[in-house]
Amino acid sequence: MTQTVVAIGNFDGVHRGHQAILQTAGNLKAAQTDGVVVALTFWPHPLTILRPERAPDLLTDLPDRIQLLREAGADQVRVIQFTSGMAAWSPAQFISAVLGPLAPQVVVVGQNFRFGHGAQADGRDLAELAGGAFSVVVLPLMSDTELLSSSRIRRAVISGDMVDAARLLGRWFRYSGIVVQGDQRGHQLGFPTANLTVPAGRACPADGVYAGWLVTPPAQPVMAAPLDSTANPGLPPQPSRLECRWPAAISVGVNPTFIGLERRVEAYALDQTDLDLYGVQVGVDFVERLRPTLRFDGLDALIAQLNQDVAAVRQVLPSAVLPAFTVST
Repeated sequence: MTQTVVAIGNFDGVHRGHQAILQTAGNLKAAQTDGVVVALTFWPHPLTILRPERAPDLLTDLPDRIQLLREAGADQVRVIQFTSGMAAWSPAQFISAVLGPLAPQVVVVGQNFRFGHGAQADGRDLAELAGGAFSVVVLPLMSDTELLSSSRIRRAVISGDMVDAARLLGRWFRYSGIVVQGDQRGHQLGFPTANLTVPAGRACPADGVYAGWLVTPPAQPVMAAPLDSTANPGLPPQPSRLECRWPAAISVGVNPTFIGLERRVEAYALDQTDLDLYGVQVGVDFVERLRPTLRFDGLDALIAQLNQDVAAVRQVLPSAVLPAFTVST
């Protein structure tokens, strides 16, 4: 009989704290001869249903969240459709409807996990209501100078502090989406970009120019990277069978030089002028903010600045190491 360990959470961003929940679940699975870790997450965010005006901009879309949960150790990911009806469930109804079909032996949650109508129950209540059907492990929240949370990471991202965001996430912050056709000015200027729109409800870094990586599917040509990341284990890996990574200068904003109106993420893969990415799902990993968005009086001044940005990216990326997160005791 399969021994099921269930990890429950909203898991927006799948940050270091969420990863600890999955790691604990994995350790418990390892103690079983036939174990499986099931991650339960909710979509849409509960506040989208309960208090839409307070719903946060999400750090990850659902496909990225599922992939990150798998990378963190989940054998299966179950997405629970959150509805107003579910919000009205009693804690006992929640356990019966959500956990009952899985018949878990152990459930792992964070200290801030709440469930049932009005978020009235927590992990201790979960253990009591289980009545011995399964055990419950409640993990304390991680903290350094303050508690680690998706909200804290969201503030770092929105302010453009990508170094702190990476420290809390345990990886570079990634903004993903399908490449759309832009204004074609990048091609004309010699800096063609992959353009992503910024829809409502998604957390996006502050306007400005950043050093980072354009991440494309493996079907794209494998690059001969001008940057050597093999000498520095803190850098993202070179292209593999899973993805291709291109060092990139990234712009976020509305392009004030050309009186743009639509906010976009635009990534120029250094030295690449023939990537065909229209309609392709890509990721943009943000490493460090280089400067704020500026308005230029002419093309010569703009091109000069773009060349400086590219030079800055070449300087920043080889020494970019994921910052450590030191847990306070």
